[in-house]
Amino acid sequence: MTKAPPEPFDSEQDRRDAPRVGGRQVPKDAATLILTRRHGGRDQVLMGRRAPGHVFMASKWVFPGGRIDRADFAAAWASEPAPAVMGRLSMEMPARRARALALTAVRETFEETGLLLASPAPAASVAGPWREFRALGALPDLAALSYVARAITPPGRTRRFDARFFLAPAEALLHPEPTAGSGELDEIAWLDLEEARTQDLPAITRFVLGETAERLSGTQRPLPFVRMVRGRHVVERLD
Repeated sequence: MTKAPPEPFDSEQDRRDAPRVGGRQVPKDAATLILTRRHGGRDQVLMGRRAPGHVFMASKWVFPGGRIDRADFAAAWASEPAPAVMGRLSMEMPARRARALALTAVRETFEETGLLLASPAPAASVAGPWREFRALGALPDLAALSYVARAITPPGRTRRFDARFFLAPAEALLHPEPTAGSGELDEIAWLDLEEARTQDLPAITRFVLGETAERLSGTQRPLPFVRMVRGRHVVERLD
């Protein structure tokens, strides 16, 4: 791990996004998926607006994602994450948990948008949160994922996550257009990068959007890790 110069992360906005309310919560592992496509000569990302009633980040535009579930450790998959992705994740956690987090990103995206990052497979009957996914005749395509960022919610917030952000191209989807999903997102849309920047975004989403734009332009930088240390936001670059 090496430190890099500070990145343009908006610490003040992050405090406004989720004000400190006290309490001591251990961050829960979570995963987010940034889907991208080229449309009309422009790069686009899939984003959704969180419903107004949410306790955490209400009405903000975000990428689909959520916390890990026990079922993600036992779910089947069509392909393993790429060696570079597993290698980086395995520096942070056991390989079994790393794979489960990749599966979390795929499952949560399906639940929130109806999109399947998957390969065709015989329909199967399983219990739990993977039931609908498998019933559609699909298995998660983890090889399509790139690992692009990590962020831990600061202490004292109503929710705390140790979130890993993954990137995947729309070409890996079984179909390209989202549905209503679970209703957690009250609007879902493919947005041009510039249009996405004009939305009401959490500070970490805006930061990761910038990282995504860099990658889509062909620039490769070490993975950023955003967290709070001694009351101050820090961005490190992980080799």
